[in-house]
Amino acid sequence: MSVEKHHGGWVIILSFIVSFMLAIIPLPIWATIWRPDWVEMVLIYWCLAIPQRIGIITAWNIGIIYDVLHNSLLGQHALFFSFIAYISIKLHRQIRLFPLWQQAIVIFGLITITHLLNIIINSILGHPPLVLISFIYEGLSSMLLWPWLFIILRDMRRTYNVY
Repeated sequence: MSVEKHHGGWVIILSFIVSFMLAIIPLPIWATIWRPDWVEMVLIYWCLAIPQRIGIITAWNIGIIYDVLHNSLLGQHALFFSFIAYISIKLHRQIRLFPLWQQAIVIFGLITITHLLNIIINSILGHPPLVLISFIYEGLSSMLLWPWLFIILRDMRRTYNVY
């Protein structure tokens, strides 16, 4: 009888902590609309890399923490992150076969959709966005940084034998 033991859980937790730190770093007002969505990108990476371990429940919990951190409607980002995790896990075999530039386009699409939904919900709540088209800027910056984030997290996953 073999007991399967997961390794490197601390690497996953550390990557999420760093992504949260990058998400709350103060930026100048002109740069805030260009802030990449670090937490979503890290979530997507782990859902693609180890979908049997990081899933919708983890995404929901990460989303609740994100909601508390950003003082948003409780469950708002949790719903978006769960949606992202579901799509990432459902398509992980196809997305992992794509070259990095095609993966970056998928990242752009996923992040842009969730940020557009976020703007719609915030508008319903009476919080208009600073710039109406800002959801595209966040998606573009995330798309441009995806290849580097992917390589860094992949190397960490291989070095510390995270599975």
